[in-house]
Amino acid sequence: LESANELRRIDALVDPYLEIAEIYDRVVKREGPALLFENVHGSDYPLLINPLGSARRIELALGRHPAEIGASLLELAEAVQPPQPRKLWKHRSTIREVLWSMRASRVRRAPVHQVIEEPDLSRLPVQTCWPEDGGPFITFGLVITKDPETRQRNVGLYRIQVYDATTAGMHWQIQKGGGFHYNKAERLGIPLEVAVVIGADPYLLMAAITSLPEGMDEISFSGLMRRAPCKLVRCKTIDLEVPAEAEIVLEGVVPPQERRLEGPFGDHFGHYSHASDYPVFHVKQVTRRRAPLYLSATVGKPPQEDKHLGNAVQEMIGPLIKIIHPEIKDLWAYYETGFHNLLVMSMDERYYKESMRTALALMGTGQLSLTKCGVLVDGNINVSDFDAVLREIRDNFDPASDFLLLPGVPQDTLDFTSFRMNLGSKMVLDATSGAKRTLHGTPGSDAAAVADAAGGDIPSIEGNFSGLIVPGLSSAYPGDEAIKAGERDEQNKGTENDLRVADPREIDSRILAHTTLQDSLLVAQVEVGGREVVERLVQAPLGPIKMVAAVSPDVPLD
Repeated sequence: LESANELRRIDALVDPYLEIAEIYDRVVKREGPALLFENVHGSDYPLLINPLGSARRIELALGRHPAEIGASLLELAEAVQPPQPRKLWKHRSTIREVLWSMRASRVRRAPVHQVIEEPDLSRLPVQTCWPEDGGPFITFGLVITKDPETRQRNVGLYRIQVYDATTAGMHWQIQKGGGFHYNKAERLGIPLEVAVVIGADPYLLMAAITSLPEGMDEISFSGLMRRAPCKLVRCKTIDLEVPAEAEIVLEGVVPPQERRLEGPFGDHFGHYSHASDYPVFHVKQVTRRRAPLYLSATVGKPPQEDKHLGNAVQEMIGPLIKIIHPEIKDLWAYYETGFHNLLVMSMDERYYKESMRTALALMGTGQLSLTKCGVLVDGNINVSDFDAVLREIRDNFDPASDFLLLPGVPQDTLDFTSFRMNLGSKMVLDATSGAKRTLHGTPGSDAAAVADAAGGDIPSIEGNFSGLIVPGLSSAYPGDEAIKAGERDEQNKGTENDLRVADPREIDSRILAHTTLQDSLLVAQVEVGGREVVERLVQAPLGPIKMVAAVSPDVPLD
């Protein structure tokens, strides 16, 4: 990083309590360099932050563009699918290299074992990032566990609140691999062995935050991306292996049935996640390099360093979705929403509403199941262009037939909007042009034949089965809704300028300011009564506007 002019050393004394986070936040908002704080109050160890906080630094760390890694992974997967003898023989050298890179190598001596000492977490330069945080948090620690029965390994990135010299709160969300391992250990009545790795190579960091299929080993996947095996060494006090080149490793256990209050914590959604009881990590031993770097991160209101990490992971892993769902052209989750809250999926429909079926499948898969809002667009749309997505919503989305609400489903632990931990709602917006197709009017089509046999239009079933209709799966026969959508388009032509003439503040005086995006989304800034304001606005004639949102005054409208 330094040789590439991507690192700044700071030798002035800095405080890990709020000060480092403030400096970092100013730098990252200006897309500045990585920072190495060499003189941290209360610690002998220098603190490195923002090493992966730009697209260029990501590429430097990986040795190539993330999209190139994604393309190579897709090419490999397609080469051996389906696994036919001729294909396997043709690509035998590639397969041999892949198997070699995914098989971790074991070493007896390692840099991370240069110093072995009794635990004292107070010696680490652990940050308190935001004023209302519950305490100092280890924010970039890779947590390694194994299934107590199958011994299958998991590497995850979880925040860890330091309580004292030897104990810390382990923020295991119920949807994550480490949480699964702990739940099983707790049912068996045994402590779960845990290794926390601080400072690992970028490939392993990327693998740890990637939405891999359950059971796929992150260390093996990091080797696949790196095209070389990860070197591992056995821990000194527990039956786990850790990266030999790591900076610091905390070895310990998490006992069953022990909880302690963890949080609040200023999180990547830009809000404090609520305090709650979580398992307690007891550190038994620390191993480290002689002069280790403490790798840290500050998360908060976007953009932060995790913007570039998340985008890189999308570019690497997104293409692999096509193996399972060939109809998908691309996926993109928006960092501005904390990634989980908005996923745009582009696809070419082969039949009416296939996109909705695909969305439901994806939003029930792995970490994609944490998605709060899914938007479907045609395959030729750039999913990372938010303006283009809004235009598709404006032109193709009809809330009466293209909206699906899923209430009371598992949701991200960090999402507090439902006021019920781990439960919430999801929604899907179908903005594909297929949503506007009429099944009635194409001569010779199956739908036309059915209509003819019925003596004309296919009747609506809403009257007889209205109590069974699921919102968004159509409240009438799809063809009826398509015709109605066409009628509404004609009706709206005369009212498209209504919003430009009328001031929404005339509809509700509580609106402080407002803006419209692509004639599709109206955003109103309000101090109080957001829900009531939205309800009043959606009843007003707003021309082509398809969505209304209310935000608090701290959200900039530009």
